[in-house]
Order: sequence, then structure tokens, then C-alpha cells
Amino acid sequence: LLVYAIIGFMLFFVMRALGEILLSNLEYRSFADFAGDYLGPWAQFFTGWTYWLCWIVTGIADVVAVSGYVSFWYPELALWIPALGLIGVLLLLNLPNVRNFGEIEFWFALIKIVAIVALILAGAYMLITNFTLPNGTQASVTHLWANGGFFPNGFFGFVAGFQIAVFAFVGIELVGTAAAETENPTRNLPKAINSIPIRVVLFYVGALFVIITVIPWDQVDPNSSPFVAMFSLAGLGIAAHVVNFVVLTSATSSANSGIYSTSRMIYGLATSRLAPQTLGKLNSRKVPVNALFFSCIFLLAGVVLLYAGQSIIEAFTIVTTISALLFIFIWSIILASYLQYRRKRPDLHE
Repeated sequence: LLVYAIIGFMLFFVMRALGEILLSNLEYRSFADFAGDYLGPWAQFFTGWTYWLCWIVTGIADVVAVSGYVSFWYPELALWIPALGLIGVLLLLNLPNVRNFGEIEFWFALIKIVAIVALILAGAYMLITNFTLPNGTQASVTHLWANGGFFPNGFFGFVAGFQIAVFAFVGIELVGTAAAETENPTRNLPKAINSIPIRVVLFYVGALFVIITVIPWDQVDPNSSPFVAMFSLAGLGIAAHVVNFVVLTSATSSANSGIYSTSRMIYGLATSRLAPQTLGKLNSRKVPVNALFFSCIFLLAGVVLLYAGQSIIEAFTIVTTISALLFIFIWSIILASYLQYRRKRPDLHE
């Protein structure tokens, strides 16, 4: 709980920095653009390709995750089938046009929001009514600091939680870059960024709060989803299937966002002569189709990982750790660019 709050607090300032720079020059379409202006051409090249790699690694993690979610319903199905199926779906979703992407992401987001809000409401009701678990444990706010408090596994256990927390916030920078491309960025960009604390408190801290207050952390089964446990306790008999559907759509949404952003990033690099020119071609619908296929090819690494490791969990842990480290680098570049922006253009800051 504390780890998610800390990461969310820090990223709010990263997003404020991102938003201010984007508003200072509405010609900027990504942080690679202003990184090149304030840190030098090397930064644009390095940031652009690193961000592409960030989302490719995240996409690989999503391919691995989707295979695991599908195997929940079809355990006998070969893992490579849903993995390749996801890559095919991503191509179908991104080839038509940009409007298609926005509409699909709206429905994906709605599914996640409804599930989390339902979880919070159910958990809050169970907490208020002093719900009692089958083992006799009663829901209570004291679970937050009981049984070891905020550091039950020591300081290093606390630090270890940052990896998965950082991965949970992957893609938050898209809020800024997407708002900057709207018809009225001067209104929509500040609105989008200033809403981040509310989203963090509600969807991250809020969800974890109700889970921990109802089910003590030392009674959470590491082999099953706490979401499933909460909905099951609330009386939803098909909780496992509902939650599996939600996380399946969530992983698909993440991969879809990744492929969309990487194809645009590669297209931008190609037009700036920082990537092969053939990747800068658009089809009749203004979709960077070559960049799209280029990115999707690398997702096949997820299929390899499914069979290279000992388990799906091991493969997922490897790629999420790499992704978290890469995104920390990208967020650091945004802050470094902001410091240079403040030094070189104090008039714009005022």
C-alpha cells in the first residue's frame, strides 16, 4: 500500500514536468522531441528507441500473461496458440485507423474501472459491517499495521515491492502525450495530469486498502488473485471467471496501447532520420503500417519465453523487471529535460 502511494506521488511530479514542457511548445508530440531539444540529438535517439524497447518488453509480458489467463479456461491448450492469437488481434485492432484505437481502449478501460469500483464498494461494505472471514478473522482497519506493520518482511522486502508497483504504473506518461494531441491541449492536458492523484488514490491505493482491511496480508493466498478472494467472500460464485476476464482484457489493453505507441514512436524516429526510412511510411488510412509490423514481430519473443522458463510466472517476472527498469530510465529523462527547460527557458516557466 505504501509503495504504491510513494510511486504514485513521485510520478505525479514527473507528469507535471511532462505537461509543462508539452504546453510550452505544442509542436512536441512526445518526450523524445523535447529531450532532443533540451538534452541534445543523442537524447532523442536514445529516448525514442529506449521507449520503443520499454513497450516491446511490456508487450512481451502481456503476451505471456494472456497465455496464462487463457490457460485458466483451457488448460490443455498449447500456450503458443493464445500468444500468437493476441499478436494477430493487435494487428487487426491497429491497422484500420486511429479512431478505432480510441474506441477500443474506451471499452477496455470501462471494464477495468467497473471491476475496481465494484471491488472497492464490496470491500467497503464488508469493512463497515465487520465482515468475518471463514477462519474467524474480522475485517478491520487495524490489519494495515498489525502482524508486522508496513514492513512485515523488513526494509528489503519493502524495496522489493517497488518493482511490481513501478510496472503497474507503466504507460502513465501516455496520459500526457495523448492529451497533448487533442483539439484543445491547453485545457485537456492540465485536466488530465491534475486528475492523476485522484486516479492513484482510487484505483491503486483504494483497491489495496479494502483488500488488506478485509483479508490480512498474511492470509492472502499467493497462488490466487486477491480480487477473486474478495469477490468470492462477497458471494460472487463465478468470481474467478469474472476476474480472469477482467485481467485478460487489461493485458490486451496494455499490449494494444504498447503497439500503438511504439509504432508511432518508430514512425517519428524514421521521419527524423533516426530509424530506417522504410519504417516511416503510412498507408492510405495514415497508419504507420511498416512500423506496426516491425513492432509486432518482436512480440514473438513472448512465445519463446513461455517455453524457455520453468513457468509462466518466472517468464512474467523476468520481463516485468526489465520493463520497470527501462521505464524508470524514461521517467528520469523527462525530469532531466525539465531541469534543462527550467534553466534554458525560465521565461516559459513563469
